[in-house]
Amino acid sequence: MTAATPPPSPWRAGQRGARLRGWLRREGLPLVCLLGLLLVARSSLANHYHVPSGSMEPTLLPGDRVVVDMRAYGLRVPFTQWAVWDGDAPARGDVVVFRSPADGIRLIKRVVAVGGDRVDLVDGRLTINGTPLADRPDAPEDFGDVRATLNLDAGGGPDLTGLHVPDGQVLVLGDHRGASIDGRYFGFVPAAAIYGQARGVFWRTGDGFGWRKL
Repeated sequence: MTAATPPPSPWRAGQRGARLRGWLRREGLPLVCLLGLLLVARSSLANHYHVPSGSMEPTLLPGDRVVVDMRAYGLRVPFTQWAVWDGDAPARGDVVVFRSPADGIRLIKRVVAVGGDRVDLVDGRLTINGTPLADRPDAPEDFGDVRATLNLDAGGGPDLTGLHVPDGQVLVLGDHRGASIDGRYFGFVPAAAIYGQARGVFWRTGDGFGWRKL
């Protein structure tokens, strides 16, 4: 006849519960604080963006993962648009992340014109305030500190003639001019509504981790 297995000691169960409660008191609160800080940092300091389409080719490819500097245009209260302090204004040539004024979808495009600019876009090529941004048809567009190589394989998309950008607004376009739903379709983007500036690609499908500055 086999002896019955004795039930677990309530004293041991109580000791395990006491150890668990002690661990939670020592480690649980710091872990919660750490997670909270990481969440705040992601919402107000830095984030990443997964490129869903080819509208920014050849600068960005579908599947690219991009580091976004959320402080570039000012520091905001987490999860709000309330500015703690103002940073630099978006500049021509910046690659930025924002929500589409048409449907709220988060997009990544290039700022090509800012408040006060006069824009002409013909066959995908920009002229800002009367000055073409490229000196020949196959040359990159020159935004000063940034040169943008375009993809015109699908044509240039809709033209713009004599468009004036209002103060406090920006015009954004994709570098793949003929395959980009951008400011030509949904209009201007308020500069204050831009989340951050894309700084570089840290992951590219097929190549893995690396750094490609934008």
